[in-house]
Amino acid sequence: MVDVVKRRSRRRAAMHGDRRDPLGQAAKNYAALGWPVCVGAHLPADGLKTGRACSCDRVGCPAPGAHPVSPTWQMQATVDTGIIGQWWAARPEASVILVTGRVFDVLDVPAVVGSAALARIEETGIAAGPVAESGGRTLFFVTTRGAPVDEDEWWSCRLDCEPENITSRGSLRWHCRDSYVLAPPSAGGTGGPARWVRDPADHSLPDALRLLGFLVDACEEAGLS
Repeated sequence: MVDVVKRRSRRRAAMHGDRRDPLGQAAKNYAALGWPVCVGAHLPADGLKTGRACSCDRVGCPAPGAHPVSPTWQMQATVDTGIIGQWWAARPEASVILVTGRVFDVLDVPAVVGSAALARIEETGIAAGPVAESGGRTLFFVTTRGAPVDEDEWWSCRLDCEPENITSRGSLRWHCRDSYVLAPPSAGGTGGPARWVRDPADHSLPDALRLLGFLVDACEEAGLS
């Protein structure tokens, strides 16, 4: 029993990184779960002096420090810890980006909605799975829907790779194919570093449809559609 607790504690701590290499180690630990990662931009240390909100070259970046560095991020995303180690050795400050639509999807709602929905989910006894908070949003990690035949029934939110095409940014977002999310303990945008509310070391991925109704109801009650 003691050994099991120790292993879980090590895995839980690993999701938050290592003090000497917090982001690089976290990236390796996500890869060990089979979760593909890629290198992200970061918030410049001298941002106040230079006026740059993000390390990328894009003027008015819509997601500072919370997007991949390379436009070919979908091809680069990997679970190879050797490659990941090289990436963060060269860019230790880089955010960790988790690519969705391969192993998991992410249901993404405003933090106040996420808190209300999570409380209701837990009251019913349904397993909520891994849950994170990032940039004022709550991220529910769920089993991926994959590539459905009926694309009219499902959709790829394309939120992060094409943010200019999103007309409403307030309510529910479904990150699946062609999308990604910022992974703890990375810091991007506003609100401080991303953090785990329910750690993936302790919680398996649930079915998305089991959670979707709770999130939709919470959005509607908050006046978000």
